[in-house]
Amino acid sequence: MSKCHALAAWLNHAPLVYRVVFVRGWTIRTGLLVALAIRSASFAAWWEVLKINDRKDIHNSKVPVVCRACEARHRGICGALSADQLMELSKHTTKVVYSAESEISPVGQNLPRQGNILSGVVKLSKLTADGRQQIVGLQFAPDFMGRPYSRQSEVTVEAATDVKVCAFPAGTLENLMRETPELEHKLHEQTLKELDEARNWMLTLGRKTASEKVASFLYLIATHVDPEVDSADGAVSFDIPLKRSDIADFLGLTIETVSRQLTKLRHAGVINIHNNRTVEVPDVERLRHLTEQENA
Repeated sequence: MSKCHALAAWLNHAPLVYRVVFVRGWTIRTGLLVALAIRSASFAAWWEVLKINDRKDIHNSKVPVVCRACEARHRGICGALSADQLMELSKHTTKVVYSAESEISPVGQNLPRQGNILSGVVKLSKLTADGRQQIVGLQFAPDFMGRPYSRQSEVTVEAATDVKVCAFPAGTLENLMRETPELEHKLHEQTLKELDEARNWMLTLGRKTASEKVASFLYLIATHVDPEVDSADGAVSFDIPLKRSDIADFLGLTIETVSRQLTKLRHAGVINIHNNRTVEVPDVERLRHLTEQENA
């Protein structure tokens, strides 16, 4: 049981005086929700209250309005910034939308802007000398897109789906990094996370079977595609962000093999596929198990 679930369970059975003490200091909006939860003694109501307050500064008037409900603010690099720094950064930000399959940045091009992915999936790829493509990575919200202290991209960056980015001039972030060691630490953590993911993917490509590769791809999407969805709850649904040809490229398989393995997973009840695009995973843990054991 998580800490939030444990706290909610305690509050549901705690004497009223303790609940009132617990409520003191919260905002009026939250207090009203808490009062309703106390009256109804509803676990679900308490859970909604706790989810709202999980973002501790959502009602902070100093935080720019556009930042308060932003996943990049609370889970991405902007979480290291103070309200004043967010206000300064927001003066330079622009919301940019890229349509699916559009190019965001070609390899070798100067990058005047960087940004946080707010929604969608970004595809990173490289080309061989004879024009063959290899997808080398995917990025999801709230990942940071760009290279601090570097003005050129080493990969081709494309929108795999419709992508929304909170973009800002590259120099703006670098100035904030000099002022805020925590921001530099956040970027360092993301870099190490991407390095770990790259190493894990090397294992997937080099040692896993076709069935395990497809399961690994679906698990990657299920656990990253929507930052507001907790895949630990057991079930998740998403649209596959890549075409079958891109999935085959990403996994080092043929299109036919990818299709056969998806059908195999569907017949086994591990996934459901709707409209040839939307995938429903009833049990994410079962899917995770199949990423490691061929005959699981």
